Amino acid sequence: MNVVLAVGTAPLRLALDVILSEEPGVTVVGMASETEGLLALMRTAQPDLVLLEWNLSGSPTEAVLANALSVSRPLRILVLGRDAALRSVALTAGACAFVLVGDPPEILLATLREERTMQRRC
Repeated sequence: MNVVLAVGTAPLRLALDVILSEEPGVTVVGMASETEGLLALMRTAQPDLVLLEWNLSGSPTEAVLANALSVSRPLRILVLGRDAALRSVALTAGACAFVLVGDPPEILLATLREERTMQRRC
């Protein structure tokens, strides 16, 4: 599974990169710290999944999710948020899954593994 990390906070982005580098079958194919870079990567890096921090700098997250749905190949979005109340907002806007930033890495990895088995859009 090819993954793009779209996380504005450098320490969190680095931590996620390390966690994902240990996960069999997962390759980080790009990183973005703002939405413009992410939108370019969604077209060029051919990711299967985007790990998207909810408040990424740039366009509103809802607009990024709508743009992801227009990509021709199946693209799954896993949103990372700092507030559990955002879960329903993110899922309604088109995210496939939502994980809290403070959750243990095992929860993120379990969610990622579940998303890896999905072959369709959300």
